[in-house]
Amino acid sequence: MRGAALKRVPLDHESRMRDNDHQALRLWLRILTCTNLIESAVRARLRASFNCTLPRFDLMAQLERHPEGLKMGELSRRLMVTGGNVTGITGQLVKEGLVTREPLLNDRRANLVKLTPAGSKAFNRMAQEHEQWVSRLFSHLPERDRRQLHLLLGALKTGLTNH
Repeated sequence: MRGAALKRVPLDHESRMRDNDHQALRLWLRILTCTNLIESAVRARLRASFNCTLPRFDLMAQLERHPEGLKMGELSRRLMVTGGNVTGITGQLVKEGLVTREPLLNDRRANLVKLTPAGSKAFNRMAQEHEQWVSRLFSHLPERDRRQLHLLLGALKTGLTNH
């Protein structure tokens, strides 16, 4: 009875809350928990469906938006990761023929990274499924609520940006 009587509840950031915690803290932990749950679901699906990590997907997404290519430093800034992380991911994608890394003529220290046609095709397949996954993750919320949540989070983002 001991093991069966205790229902296991997954621990998340909100499990740390107490009833008397400040509302702003409660909201922060709710947003963080939702973000982690969504990210975890997307990571698992990318791995299962495409044997791809989220950082690889994100790097390819940046390159898809910039067909002219991006410098390694710019990729690092946009992805908010270290240059070493970008170098490692890019190196693997080069080996797989999904991106090219070309030295810049006017700056020998910099490389320009671009999707190859095969990389663009692979990314587009992943992006289509990714969009469906994210849509399904939010599908339990009525459209009106999704719009309202988007507006509220936009106001929060604006306030944080101007803070």
